[in-house]
This record gives sequence, C-alpha cells and structure tokens, in this order.
Amino acid sequence: MLLATALIAVAAYLLGSIPAGYLLVRLFRNQDIRAVGSGNIGATNVLRAGGKGLGAATFLLDMLKGCAAVWLGTAVWTWMVVGIYVVPRAPQQDFEALAAFFAVIGHMFPVWLRFKGGKGVATGFGVFLVAAPWAALAAITVFFLVLALSRYVSLASILGAASFPVFAWFFTHGDRPAFFIAVQVAVALLIIAKHRQNIQRLFAGTEHRFGPGQPA
Repeated sequence: MLLATALIAVAAYLLGSIPAGYLLVRLFRNQDIRAVGSGNIGATNVLRAGGKGLGAATFLLDMLKGCAAVWLGTAVWTWMVVGIYVVPRAPQQDFEALAAFFAVIGHMFPVWLRFKGGKGVATGFGVFLVAAPWAALAAITVFFLVLALSRYVSLASILGAASFPVFAWFFTHGDRPAFFIAVQVAVALLIIAKHRQNIQRLFAGTEHRFGPGQPA
C-alpha cells in the first residue's frame, strides 16, 4: 500500500512537471517563454506569445498529462485488486485524487524549471476530467461563460476553479471519500492562490483583458 502510494505520487508529479509550453516555444520559436509576456509557461501566455497553434497545443498537452496521471492512479489501484489480489484500504477515488493532486503540484512547481511553473488550470481540468468528468465539464463551462462576458482569463480561471468542488459535490453519486473531497478543494485553492497577482490587479482595475500581446 505504501509503495503504491509513493509510486503514484512520484509518477504523477513527474508527469505533471513536464513543461509543455516551455518546450513547445523553445522548439518552434527558439524562445524562452519565461522571458516573454507574463513569463508564465501556461497556455494563455503561449497563445499570446507564440500564436493560436502553440497555445492550443500547450493547453491540450497540459490537460493530457493530468488525464494520464489519474489514469495511472486507476491502473495502480486495479493492479492491486486484480493483479496481486490485495484489497486497498483506500477506495479507487482516493488513488485518483492522490494522482490528481501531485500532477497539479508538478505543473505548478516543476523540478525541471526550478519549481517555477504554471497556474494549473489546464492540468487541473485534465485530472478532474477523468476523476469527476461532469463536474469538470460544468466548471469549464463556467470558465468560458465568464471569459465571454468579461474577457478576463484570470477571472474565468478563478471562478471556474472555485465552482469545481461545488459541482463535484452535487454530481458525484454514491460515496464521497473525505480525501477525494479534500483534494478537490485543495486543487481549487491552489489554482486561485496562483492567481494572486491577477486578483490584485482585478481589484485595482489594472488587469488586462484577453487580447493579443497582453500579460496573462
């Protein structure tokens, strides 16, 4: 059990820490995305600095690494039940939540970039698209609605993240393990905390709306 937990945590962290935006901009533009725009390695800054194609690819890859991490958690839980016939003390949802948490941590604090990573929106969406799909889809709907109305990516990200645990509570049927719920709330709070500078600018009225060449 302890070995499986450690395996999931380390593997999910390493998956999450793959800096897709940094690698894509370095490969196709021969630039360091950290020196462009807001300096963030996420999809929004890549979109503004590298174009729609690289921005979309960054979002997709960041999302997929989150999905892959949760699939790994499910695979380990299944292997323990079916492969070695050990009934884990924790339910499958807790294994998925563990992977989700460390994948997002890896994206936000990647070892490859001296622990300075992205804000976790795409990776957070990816992990919960597998672990709590209806809640994730509802949360990203909130994101797009807020973005369409306000044109603030940061505000859309904050409200989308904040709405996810609420949707997850109502859309999850059956048991709701405490750890699974705690991770949902923790990931949402981490994403919001990563937007603290954006929050300050929103209150000050200096936050940039979505558009070419604007900081993320």
